Amino acid sequence: MTGTVTPRAPRAPRAPRAPRGSRLRRVLGIPATRGHGRFITGNLIDSLGNGMLLPLGLLYFTTVRDLPLAAVGAAVTVGQLAALPVVFVAGRVMDRRGPRRLTVIANVVSAAGFLSFLLAERPWQIGCAYLLVQSGINSYYTAQRTLILHAAPAAETRSWFAFTGSLRNIGIGVGALVAASALALFGTDALTWLVVTAAPLYLLAAFCFARVPTSPPPRPVPTSPPPQSAPEEPPSEDRAARARSGAGDMRRYLLLVTCNIPFVLSQAMLSVLIAVYATETLGLPAWSASILLVVNTAMVSTLTSPLTAHAAPGQPRHTMALGHVLLVCAMLAFAAPALPDAGLPAWPALVTAIVLFSLAEIFYSPAVSELSVTLTPGAARGSRQSLYQLSWSAGNIAAPALFTGLLDAHALLPWTVQGVACLVALAAIPSLKSPAAQGGRQQT
Repeated sequence: MTGTVTPRAPRAPRAPRAPRGSRLRRVLGIPATRGHGRFITGNLIDSLGNGMLLPLGLLYFTTVRDLPLAAVGAAVTVGQLAALPVVFVAGRVMDRRGPRRLTVIANVVSAAGFLSFLLAERPWQIGCAYLLVQSGINSYYTAQRTLILHAAPAAETRSWFAFTGSLRNIGIGVGALVAASALALFGTDALTWLVVTAAPLYLLAAFCFARVPTSPPPRPVPTSPPPQSAPEEPPSEDRAARARSGAGDMRRYLLLVTCNIPFVLSQAMLSVLIAVYATETLGLPAWSASILLVVNTAMVSTLTSPLTAHAAPGQPRHTMALGHVLLVCAMLAFAAPALPDAGLPAWPALVTAIVLFSLAEIFYSPAVSELSVTLTPGAARGSRQSLYQLSWSAGNIAAPALFTGLLDAHALLPWTVQGVACLVALAAIPSLKSPAAQGGRQQT
């Protein structure tokens, strides 16, 4: 029996497999790093210097200069307060010269500030040194988020925010380990050499940032042309509409800055409150706070990129809300061992708390950084970034007095106040959503 044989259709060619390194990068949530080596190196070196020097300022002046702690603390606070207005100067410089130029200037100023430690012998000189140091730090972080927009591909903005956050934590952790090892081996005699060695790292970071290729991010294109039959508005009405839109954008941006303050204060808790709470309130050994900080640094360094890529909600404001929910849960866990007559063991509660706290930081930080430069059309400009950075600078200055005062009043007060602040911010986050798109602007 014969019949016709239908020819078999040719198989479609298989798509070429992505290289193994590319697949691993996607799994880890790491953006494409080729061509960004100088930007990555600059971030690592800057953070390495921060980890080596920032925690040791008080120790340096009380030990090497043999000055009383109260006088040094007051001088440091005055210097940091005097540097607050620098964020607005930095914003103007960024608008005129761009974020890359400001980042370079900021690292040079930081290097000068830390090297001036070697010359400062009196409280007023210490205040001037910290004015330089804090001015460099404020200027750097005013420019850093906009620099990411200019240096990274637009499609990978959030992954770059997550990746640079991991880089900062790695650099700070390694820097702190180097400083701790030097102090353990050579005692406080190593403090001067740490300053001499670490301060020039900021000059190296400035060199790296100066060679980073940048391009301004593309402006959003209107999704549809305006209707042809719509009558043109008179110039006066058009100006009034733009003024109303600008005022609404400013209100939303100020709301973002306000919602960020509880997170800023929570970050300061790690360095200000945890050690005192664990040792004096809960009676744990002095090294217990260091263990909690190591857990936080390890989680944030290793999990920020993959969790941002694969587990974070798509909308950054939804991710911010998730971060505040996790912070509220962390505050409850931190407070649990101090509850009267509860009898809860301290270590399980604190480990649970630091894990929740770290997850909140992992989800929240890249999302709020992204929103800080994309929430409104002018969010990446220096004037807006200076407002955002002001919330960080002012919060870090206010945190020591705020939390130590609350802890002195009652062991549960810091966690209660911080938890309530996070709930208030959580309730306000839905208002960050932009009004209905007009003139081609998309909702955030």
